[in-house]
Amino acid sequence: MYNKFDTGFGIFFTLFIIVFLLILGLIIYSIVKSISQNAKDKASPVLSVDAKVVTKRMDVSGSSHMDQNTHISSTSSHSYYYATFEVESGDRIEFSVSGEDYGMLAEGDIGKLTFQGSRFLSFKRNIY
Repeated sequence: MYNKFDTGFGIFFTLFIIVFLLILGLIIYSIVKSISQNAKDKASPVLSVDAKVVTKRMDVSGSSHMDQNTHISSTSSHSYYYATFEVESGDRIEFSVSGEDYGMLAEGDIGKLTFQGSRFLSFKRNIY
């Protein structure tokens, strides 16, 4: 006997499985990509080159939440810091940097940039 409810549930269950597998696949892809980039960075030589700080930028992501029982709002945020360096060849390289390093850099600074693959290690400003 044909049951309309069974067909609807079957479609819902199939879509649920497909979405679940897509999300799981994205998570696995992100983990593998991160491990691969980390291994590539570790295999790269540590380079120190003369460079100039061209620009800095910051991305802030956050969320807010209103508790329905206490009517208290809470907000959380995270800041991501980036610095772009120009090397002697004219090439520009952007690195993710810590908040402390970000605060110590100023656009126009000239010094010695040390990095390994895509990993920023340090920037030592030239003192005149």
